[in-house]
Amino acid sequence: MGIKHLFKQTSGWLYLNSSVGRNQLHGAGVILMLHRVLSNDRAADLPHRNELCVGPKAFDHLLGWLTRHFDCVPLMDILQPTQRPSKRPKVALTFDDGWRDNAMNAFPLLLKHQVPASIFLSSDFIGSRQRFWWESISETLWGTHGEEPRMHLIECLQQAGRPLPGLLDNADADRRSLALLRFVQSLKTLTADELNRLTDECPTDSMPQALDWQQVRALENSGLVRFGPHGASHAILTGLDDCTLAQEIRRSRDALQNGCNRPLPVYCYPNGDNDARVRQQVADHDFPFALGTTTGIYRGDSEPLALPRFGVSQRVARNPQLLSWRIYRGARA
Repeated sequence: MGIKHLFKQTSGWLYLNSSVGRNQLHGAGVILMLHRVLSNDRAADLPHRNELCVGPKAFDHLLGWLTRHFDCVPLMDILQPTQRPSKRPKVALTFDDGWRDNAMNAFPLLLKHQVPASIFLSSDFIGSRQRFWWESISETLWGTHGEEPRMHLIECLQQAGRPLPGLLDNADADRRSLALLRFVQSLKTLTADELNRLTDECPTDSMPQALDWQQVRALENSGLVRFGPHGASHAILTGLDDCTLAQEIRRSRDALQNGCNRPLPVYCYPNGDNDARVRQQVADHDFPFALGTTTGIYRGDSEPLALPRFGVSQRVARNPQLLSWRIYRGARA
């Protein structure tokens, strides 16, 4: 363990356990952002998965750590508190996209620790075989589906003017995975149609990537999980014209109202991208709150349509003291 890493862990632990830290966090809320919980930790360790994925052992460890240091509460208990502030800071878990593994791998651990969570659904994907482009492209390029599909996709990317960097042939798995992460992030500048065409060139998975509505209702009926919209098609909202933007927000809102008993009055921006125009449209569709991806503590005076969250990667889930360091930095901001 490096000195810098050890310093962050120690400082974060001291902050959470000091009177200064407790005073600064009194009445505050910490909102965490997760995406996926995979079936094993080794798969989540690679850089191209690390940011959006955690493994079950790491997630179990994170939940145990959170329950020792925080009051784990539903998101709305932070946004619209009905009780007096407790002596411990509050934390709420949110999951973006609506991955199938939220039900298969995350929920049993949430149930074990009795930690509530909010899942934000990209509604077009729920109950369909439509795929999340970044997952299909990255795993195909990683070789998960074999060499022939990988080479075919590489050829398609070259034709689209997006040739792979040389580092993706590196023998070192971590370096190759990091290069893949950066390359897939660079594809976000492509249009939705271009990304869909590339996704169609990837092998069809045997199982849908997203939850279905039966799973959504089962999780909701547990009383531990609530759902909110994360766009319909997961389009980046800031890139849409006014008419398409309104349709995207309305379609996702209506899908949740039809598919859930108590959808959250909270919108979650795909990729976190928002601006004044997008926020106004979200407000016009009767959402008093919306989640972004900027880092910070919620104290009740934040912009309600761009709420801060702390992202949780596999590395952070394995070492939650790193999260306490980030909370410390966020509390000072």
